Amino acid sequence: MTMFFLLVILGATDKRAPAGFAPIAIGLALTLIHLISIPVTNTSVNPARSTGVALFVGGWAIGQLWLFWVAPIMGALLGATTYHFIASEEAKDARPVVAPEVFGSEAILR
Repeated sequence: MTMFFLLVILGATDKRAPAGFAPIAIGLALTLIHLISIPVTNTSVNPARSTGVALFVGGWAIGQLWLFWVAPIMGALLGATTYHFIASEEAKDARPVVAPEVFGSEAILR
């Protein structure tokens, strides 16, 4: 969840994205995360909220608390790395617009 949410945030706030649409994309992505994951896992997308509840419940909840911190951090790292490879200027310049083996030697390359 965190990976895809971060991809939306980075993509919506990129300098190449249309100005003014970032709040809409980010808000809809967060809404979708809640609509999908709350019925399945009663998710909390905020580790601080999970920590507060775990401190009140104690026992088994504190034993599982580490996952509510580690998973979002790992998802954020994975999302940032993925975004770097799919949206960086270097990656964009390295990809052909049209594959020459499909359309012959007159293919347009960047």
